[in-house]
Amino acid sequence: MPEKIRIHIINGPNLNMLGKREPDIYGTFTLTDLEKTIRETFPGTEIAFFQSNHEGEIIDYLQSLWGQEHTGLIINAGAFSHYSYAIHDALKMLAFPKTEVHLSNIYQREAFRAHSVLSSVCDGVIAGLGINGYLLGVSDLIMKLKNG
Repeated sequence: MPEKIRIHIINGPNLNMLGKREPDIYGTFTLTDLEKTIRETFPGTEIAFFQSNHEGEIIDYLQSLWGQEHTGLIINAGAFSHYSYAIHDALKMLAFPKTEVHLSNIYQREAFRAHSVLSSVCDGVIAGLGINGYLLGVSDLIMKLKNG
């Protein structure tokens, strides 16, 4: 069993506006609420949060994780999910488990949202479950990392 499990949670553009942006789609919770809920649900797990509206900053963060062990990743790249081959390539370099999460059901929205260029380099995809999608993703990653 690993010494200490680390989960990195990356949120992309406009997710810093949760609670203000389209509450009928994304809910009224804020990014701070999301982070607090995850930390409270998994108190024994080291969790690092990162949010950026800039593609290059997300890529830099992903590259900084290269070679880490006992690590898992949740990524909600927002709109970058649908067209960022650069984030796809950065994710592809990482050898640890990765899960793509979307708060809304991307298949019930505009046609361009129904395709993600990141899904093929992630171990799983969760969409449409709101905050619960993050909680399920973290739980799954912890189980994968504990079981090797």
